[in-house]
Amino acid sequence: MAFLIISTIILLGAFSTQTKVAVGNFHKYYSYLWGNDHFSVDPQGNHVQLLMDPSYGAGFKSKSAYESGLFHIRMKIPEKKTGGIVTTFYLTAAPDNQDPNANHFEFDYEFLGTNGTVQTNVYNNDGGHREQSFNLWFNPSKDFHTYEILWNSKQIQFRIDNIPIRVFKNHRARGIEYPSRPMYILSSIWNADWAGAVDWSQSPFVAQFQDFDFNACPAQARCSSERYFWNKPDFWKLNDKEKRIMATFRRRYMIYNYCSSPSTRKPECSLNG
Repeated sequence: MAFLIISTIILLGAFSTQTKVAVGNFHKYYSYLWGNDHFSVDPQGNHVQLLMDPSYGAGFKSKSAYESGLFHIRMKIPEKKTGGIVTTFYLTAAPDNQDPNANHFEFDYEFLGTNGTVQTNVYNNDGGHREQSFNLWFNPSKDFHTYEILWNSKQIQFRIDNIPIRVFKNHRARGIEYPSRPMYILSSIWNADWAGAVDWSQSPFVAQFQDFDFNACPAQARCSSERYFWNKPDFWKLNDKEKRIMATFRRRYMIYNYCSSPSTRKPECSLNG
């Protein structure tokens, strides 16, 4: 059974990679945020490059904020091997100028270096520290893959190439806060000492992005309404097959889990499953 599930993971990922066509015009959904000439978009608005060198990186941000939805992007991280370069896709309620360690809501994908380790994190009106990291079954610098975040009133779900890898459930009834503030969508490339040492002799490092459309509810609308498909009961929790696939994926590929240590464990660890 374990072999069958792992085979399913690989086949699902390969199918998604080979059949997904990049759609969604960048200029409809996003705008340049920072990076000057380290940011570029093709004339059709279908492909964005973010460049990192010793001077600075780059980033872009959604034009609007949202309060629920099914968000995704197609991303290819830099090919040149190094530590320290962080390539991201995330949702955040923090203002652009806020201290990143200040309390806020946020859901992250962060590639730590370019060797294939992706870290997910959830900030729950606090400083985060809910890291779960994975060594992926593919090389994320060789092709585009889809990184997805589902957010509704029941759960936050992280999926890669349609494979569920992490779930953060709503446990407000147990006294645990749950993200409810409007969030923007961002992607960026930058460097951090905590992600390893950068080999600047390999620079520039170039991250590439495609497929900029998504399904989401704009802030100040009735964003928990079931008129939005991602709020319907089918999206309230994983089905049994998805649970088995996620459990097998996590056993095989997860290399760090904040819930595994008493010093980093948080109340939701016994509830998220």
